[in-house]
Amino acid sequence: MNLKLKLRPSFFFSFLVFIFLLKKPDLGSASNSPKCISSQRQALLTFKQSLTDPSGRLSSWSGPDCCKWRGVGCDRRTSYVIKIDLRNPNQTLRRNGEFRKGSLGGMINPSLTRLKFLSYLDLSSNDFNFTEIPEFLGHIVSLRYLNLSFSSFSGEVPASLGNLSKLESLDLYAQTFSDDLFTINLRSGNLGWLSGLSSSLTYLNMGFVSLRGAGEVWLEDLSRLEKLKELHLFSCEIWNLPLSFPSSSANLKLLEVLDLSRNSFISPIPNWLFDLTSLRKLFLQSNELSGEIPAVLGDLPQLKHLDLSENSFEGQIHRFLDALSKNKGNSSLLSLSNSFTGSIPSSVGNMASLKKLDLSFNSMNGKIPESLGKLEELVDLNLMENKWEGVLLNWFSIIAAGVTELYLENNRIKGTLPQNLVFPNLAAFDLSSNNFQGPFPRWTTYATELYLYQNNFSGSLPADIHVLMPRLKNIKLFQNSFTGKIPSSLCELTGLETLNLRNNRFSGSLPKCWRPSSELYEIDASENSISGQIPESLCNCSGITHVHLGGNKLTGKLPSWLSKLSSLSMLRLPSNSFDGQIPDDLCSAPSLHILDLSENKLSGPVPKCIGNLTAIIRDSINLSGNNMYGEIPAGILDLTYLRILNLSRNSVAGSIPGNISKLGHLETLDLSSNKFSGAIPQSLAAISSLRTLNLSYNKLEGSIPKQLKFKDPSIYIGNELSKLKELHLFNCELKNLPLSLPSHANLKLLEVLDLSQNSFSSPIPNWLFDLTSLRKLTLQWVDLQGSIPPGFNKLKLLETLDLSYNALSGEIPAVLGDLPQLKYLDLSRNSFEGQIHMFVDALSKNKGNSSLLSLTLRNLQILDLSLNSFTGSFPSSVGNMASLKKLALPLNSMNGKIPESLGKLDRLETLDLSSNRFSGAIPQSLAAISSLHTLNLSYNKLEGRIPKNLKFKDPSIYNGNEFLCGKPLPKRCPRKQ
Repeated sequence: MNLKLKLRPSFFFSFLVFIFLLKKPDLGSASNSPKCISSQRQALLTFKQSLTDPSGRLSSWSGPDCCKWRGVGCDRRTSYVIKIDLRNPNQTLRRNGEFRKGSLGGMINPSLTRLKFLSYLDLSSNDFNFTEIPEFLGHIVSLRYLNLSFSSFSGEVPASLGNLSKLESLDLYAQTFSDDLFTINLRSGNLGWLSGLSSSLTYLNMGFVSLRGAGEVWLEDLSRLEKLKELHLFSCEIWNLPLSFPSSSANLKLLEVLDLSRNSFISPIPNWLFDLTSLRKLFLQSNELSGEIPAVLGDLPQLKHLDLSENSFEGQIHRFLDALSKNKGNSSLLSLSNSFTGSIPSSVGNMASLKKLDLSFNSMNGKIPESLGKLEELVDLNLMENKWEGVLLNWFSIIAAGVTELYLENNRIKGTLPQNLVFPNLAAFDLSSNNFQGPFPRWTTYATELYLYQNNFSGSLPADIHVLMPRLKNIKLFQNSFTGKIPSSLCELTGLETLNLRNNRFSGSLPKCWRPSSELYEIDASENSISGQIPESLCNCSGITHVHLGGNKLTGKLPSWLSKLSSLSMLRLPSNSFDGQIPDDLCSAPSLHILDLSENKLSGPVPKCIGNLTAIIRDSINLSGNNMYGEIPAGILDLTYLRILNLSRNSVAGSIPGNISKLGHLETLDLSSNKFSGAIPQSLAAISSLRTLNLSYNKLEGSIPKQLKFKDPSIYIGNELSKLKELHLFNCELKNLPLSLPSHANLKLLEVLDLSQNSFSSPIPNWLFDLTSLRKLTLQWVDLQGSIPPGFNKLKLLETLDLSYNALSGEIPAVLGDLPQLKYLDLSRNSFEGQIHMFVDALSKNKGNSSLLSLTLRNLQILDLSLNSFTGSFPSSVGNMASLKKLALPLNSMNGKIPESLGKLDRLETLDLSSNRFSGAIPQSLAAISSLHTLNLSYNKLEGRIPKNLKFKDPSIYNGNEFLCGKPLPKRCPRKQ
């Protein structure tokens, strides 16, 4: 009896194992593996034939036993195929070529529907080239797991997937890794099909599937998934976030993970979120949610991960953080980058499980609370881009033991950093752009990044920096006040990639100890006081791409070994004392994009081989401020994609190449202060990308090409451009109108001068009257002051004179009537006064020049004297202006009668005499001007009947004349009129 009792548990356990093995479906990898069923094998082979397999991942799909094929699993008891796992093994390399090499493609064959017991199908991270998800997948009703993520599907998600009533996990995440990393090609305009999965689905990921067409019921459709635990709708183009659930929904009570990030929600946080009491992770980042964070959100009992960053939340977060700190769930991740203000409450120290705290990119201020030192689990602290003040207190030293990432940059924190701290887990820290001072922190850390730039640190760098921080890869200490020599121990940091010491006070020579094992690819020690030569050991850094040593005291010849740096793309050595010629070897640098040797003592010609710098075609060459001579080498025009070329302040001579337009992508060309001669080539105007041009102080001659769009005269000054005919400087923000021209200025042939819309605040200069070839002079809106000088009668060829919108005063001089070619005269909006008949009649009273008068009056087409202070009567001689098309005298103080002689102006189109004091009747002769289409006689003292033959029906043109009558006015005339 006792023996039976002892054996009974063992027997019972064996019986359970037997039952388990009978019921458990298993894969073909175990012992007693199943043999492949022929029909199942054939279905798989047909499926394979429709696929492309560049890496041979399906090479094992050839033997007789399909249960042993890679990625295939069979039920051990029945031998039916129950699992196909063909996810890309290179899925972690999605952004490079290895991912493409391992991707399956082609088409998904409907033979899969013959696998009646298939419960697991994973085709993720492949490349089906934007084909549609096959509708027949919805007929494999045995599926419990379906993963089509990262596989470049497009089109509409088939509603047939709603037939998969046993499906527990569905992953359709549709981000692709094309040139546009955020292309959306898959969509679902109606989520009603999800109702077929309501009793089975626990995991749903539709990230990057456009739900824009799902309308306002998307949440109602999803809420019917009563067993759903994880929902990911990242970047689904959803615009409306309902503030409440529909009453018929299941309300997602079991939901543990909710990701609605990177959509287009514009609303506060909806109240229904507070009812998801099972929620552990909530991701709402990168929307436009607004308002304050409700404190009740902190009461969710299971909430551990919360990301609300990159929204438009504002206000203070005291109440929310206080509530969260009392929550027994104890959050471990909290990311709140928004527009919050105020300080961090000390209660944050009660979140004992907090591992990550991100309050970056807010406007929070005050001191960082000491209670942060109580967060023993904290590994990631990001408080960058706020307005924190004060000094770092004890909390900083306390968290050193556990923190892995520490970001405090761009705040207002000051004081000296504590010394001799040990950060055993720190990988990266950034304290840049604050007000720290004092010595370099002697911290022991395995961090790979050291960012202390834009502070006030001083003193020297520790000689044992390679011992204190042996794993440093990126060092950025620029814009501080460090002094002394750059320690050679930096060469011992074999993993060092970036070294930026710019704008400090380092002196002495550069380290000469660089080894072939160095990983260095960028060094910037510019703006210091470093002397000596470039160390040849730098040649050992074969992967170096950027060398920036400008603004130092380096001397000697440019080393020819620089060409051996096959990866060098940027070489900046400006403002040093290098001398000699540029070595031809430099032309063989295969990767050079940017070459800046400006402000040195280099001499000799520009190397003829410079066209060999094939990589530089997309960037810049700056050789300015040296002693170079010769001509522009023809080879430079082979750099057809060059953006910047600066050869200024040298002694380069010859002509500017006529085919310079070959540099079709040029944005900046500076050839100033050289000895270039000849004409400015017309082809310069063909470079549409050109934004900056400077040709000043050369020996150029001839005319400036009309098509050149540059208006600033300073870019041409100092040349002999005697054939200049047109100069347009409209709206160039010029402040000074010189009263005299420099001796080298020769503008005798200038025909068009436009200086309008600048801010001169000066009188009209007399040198203008020496431009005797002028046909058009525009000085509109330049704040001219004083009176019109008498010299205008020298401009006998002048056709257009525009002096409008200025502060000119006095009377119109008679000399303006002595311009026989004048067609356009605009003196409006000034402060002129006096009587205009003195101007109009001037020549008839002047020494018998009546023939010249008739010529002047015959040519004038536009006369605008509006908005001045003219007085007196209207001269009848105006009727002699036979070509006049526009006569505008409004807003003056003229009086008397309107002369009948106006009727002789048979070309007149516009007549505006409004807002004066004209009296008497409207001349009947106006009705005879058939060309007149605009008339304004309002606000005068006119009287009597409006001539019946005047065709104008707008009564407003007669407003303000109390004693006018007749049509179109409502006032009738007495019979005697």
